[in-house]
Amino acid sequence: MSLVGPVRDRVRTLLKIRVERHTPAVGSKPAIGSRIFCGDLRMTVQAGMSDGLWRWLVQEGWREITFRPDRRRYRDLPATFVTQLIDCSSEQRSRVLEAAIANAVWRPVFDRRGTWANNRGR
Repeated sequence: MSLVGPVRDRVRTLLKIRVERHTPAVGSKPAIGSRIFCGDLRMTVQAGMSDGLWRWLVQEGWREITFRPDRRRYRDLPATFVTQLIDCSSEQRSRVLEAAIANAVWRPVFDRRGTWANNRGR
């Protein structure tokens, strides 16, 4: 086990040397079960997502999470709202997405000791 990586991460964090990630390039429609994000929001792709809905989400800034490990903090959109987004008409998408964002919750994370950490506000 190397100590260089964790020490380097701590130093970069303390010195605020972190680099903001750019928006990834647009890819093809993600597979069922994949996760997509926009800023600090994240949702899981469900069955029934049409190509038209994917193109609309891309225009709104949503992209597939393609990097691992992903240690960023996200607010997860509830699955019920994602289902509503898939089932609604194209005219209602903005309203349903706004409701989903209003009901988004921070995902739980574990700290290094293996206990639940409150990541709200990070």
